[in-house]
Amino acid sequence: MTLVYKNEKPLVAITAIVAAIVWLALFLGTFGIILIYLLLGYLFFLFAHSAFISHLKGAGVRISPEQYPDLYESLVRCSNRVGVKEVPEAYLLRTDFFNALATKFLGRHFVVLFTDVVDALEDQPGAIDFYIGHELGHIHRKHLSWGPFLIPGAWLPIIGPALRRAEEYTCDRYGVACCQSPDDIKAALAAIAAGDTRWKTINIDAYIGQVSVTNGFWMSLNELTGDYPWLTKRMATAVALSEGREISHPRRSPLAWFFALFVPRLGAGGGMASLVVMVAMVGILAAVAIPQYQDYVERTRFQGAYSTALEVQHSVNAYVERHEMWPVTMQDMGYPEATLDNVENAYSIDVYDSGIIGVEMGLDELGEPEYIVLEPTVTDTGLTWTCYGQNVAAKLLPESCR
Repeated sequence: MTLVYKNEKPLVAITAIVAAIVWLALFLGTFGIILIYLLLGYLFFLFAHSAFISHLKGAGVRISPEQYPDLYESLVRCSNRVGVKEVPEAYLLRTDFFNALATKFLGRHFVVLFTDVVDALEDQPGAIDFYIGHELGHIHRKHLSWGPFLIPGAWLPIIGPALRRAEEYTCDRYGVACCQSPDDIKAALAAIAAGDTRWKTINIDAYIGQVSVTNGFWMSLNELTGDYPWLTKRMATAVALSEGREISHPRRSPLAWFFALFVPRLGAGGGMASLVVMVAMVGILAAVAIPQYQDYVERTRFQGAYSTALEVQHSVNAYVERHEMWPVTMQDMGYPEATLDNVENAYSIDVYDSGIIGVEMGLDELGEPEYIVLEPTVTDTGLTWTCYGQNVAAKLLPESCR
């Protein structure tokens, strides 16, 4: 079984290239001063991260041959199975989080198991191997080591979140490799999904079946801009892998792909910031799209009025040919009313002196009437017509009236 998810390596390559270009540009553009800021940033991170490591060592319980030997045995076995040569330090920590994590401090790797996970899986301890294997995946694939360098490229829309999701799929494969049976895999992921007691009664097939609803616009958008695959997909993928089956997930919404192009990855904890970016993006699109749509609706209304005016033009031609004089009212040409009103599209057509046809379309911003005007000219061969607008923006007029 290949432990690395198929998309991770190409995504790492793309992100690394972008990151290298950005770092080089920053170095050259600042004449190397960026290195000072990077050093200050690293020192700030070092002091901040030291607080967690100190809490871990001072409050957590280190897993060792003497302390929880069953967990230590799993840690050693999983490390050997996935090729982690140096067994990391591991701790059991009491938190309100239902998961596990891997971290790195001054070149030393740590795996942290949260007590809620261990307690929940007390009756199926083999499932804990999945969590251990998953975190060992981050260590073995050097996700923690390369992370700082990749930061400039990891902000890219689509690419950045896709890389994080690919890393999660990779680490799930490490978790699968460490488990003794498919039931352990199901139990580990079910516990995340349903909680510390309800996971025992979860219907795995029904839960995996929820993958079918992940292809809608909102589900697709929030996954494409997020760091984690939907847990239903992780479950389906891990189970299929353990059973030696290939699996394909529903295609995401094309519209969601388009919108996701405008949402940069803001990292863990950046969900609200991503939402703000998304709202701003939608606002900008709306500011452009709504006026464009309104213009489209208005142009359609003007085109419909012009088409009706052309029918009146034919009536004027026929009346002049028959009576050799201009009609005075619409009724002279057989229309039932003095004006031809279209209430639905808010325009009114009338005939004026010298056969001029006026289509009143409403009022402009200054309160002046807007007209489409069809004006006839008498020639040796009959009437020739000219169309133009009065108090009307040219963009709203049909092509032949501009």
